[in-house]
Amino acid sequence: MRSTVLRPYLLIAPSLVLLLLLFVVPLIQTIALAFETPEGPGLGSFARMVNDLDFTDAVRNTFALVVIVVPLQLALALAMSMMLRHVRRGRDFILWIWSIPLGISDLAAGLVWLAILTDKGYLNTALFKLGLIPAPQAWLTYETPGVLFAGILLAELWRATAIVFVILVAGVQLIPKEYEEAASVFGATAWQRFRKVTLPLLRSSIQTALILRVVLAFEAFAVVLAIGGRNFPVLVSQAFVWQYQNQAYSVAACYAVLVMAISLAATLVILVALKPRAGEPA
Repeated sequence: MRSTVLRPYLLIAPSLVLLLLLFVVPLIQTIALAFETPEGPGLGSFARMVNDLDFTDAVRNTFALVVIVVPLQLALALAMSMMLRHVRRGRDFILWIWSIPLGISDLAAGLVWLAILTDKGYLNTALFKLGLIPAPQAWLTYETPGVLFAGILLAELWRATAIVFVILVAGVQLIPKEYEEAASVFGATAWQRFRKVTLPLLRSSIQTALILRVVLAFEAFAVVLAIGGRNFPVLVSQAFVWQYQNQAYSVAACYAVLVMAISLAATLVILVALKPRAGEPA
């Protein structure tokens, strides 16, 4: 009897040990490193982080990327999910095509879009041959911050919308068709059915997708580095700079702790804002 009670805990023990060794211990070490200074424990490294010339730009760029790209990805993924729901033939093929970006690494996606947007890339070549520009344009420089941001935004939309789409498709498939059919019988329009029936039933799926995407968006690095380099600093890229170029490990740890704190705060906000209401599936 006692072995039966202990069996579930024994089964999860290896994963708990692995989590402890690969996550909890490094997390504690990183937090401790962030408070290290030559004079002893203190906030000196955080002061160096805040006084960094690129700190303000990194915070602004990171939040701008999250605030713009995540809602766009959610809207696109919702539209794609609703369209796919009404497809009768070729549904699996369309799902496969739209899911292709999931198999492409962040860096590879960034390099693909760099090849398109660079001054000798495909976009400049096409526009020049069509006579729309007099000469190849340098889109990805500090002199064109708006175009640079748009390029990173497009790359992130193309690369990461698929994960939101897959989560929402799974949620849509769990919605009984009888609910929408009943609403249609009572005269609800397509928009009313979507807003009053589909969206509430997708609340948990939207919550999961938003948490995943917001956290990953705050950690954006490879795509930004490949396309913008040092011309578009974000929080994680600044952590990389302080870790490997400036060799200031405590300041890099401060950036890591800041990203973690922002991600946790955003997760709590999403959990509270999209908490399932009474009568809705959890």
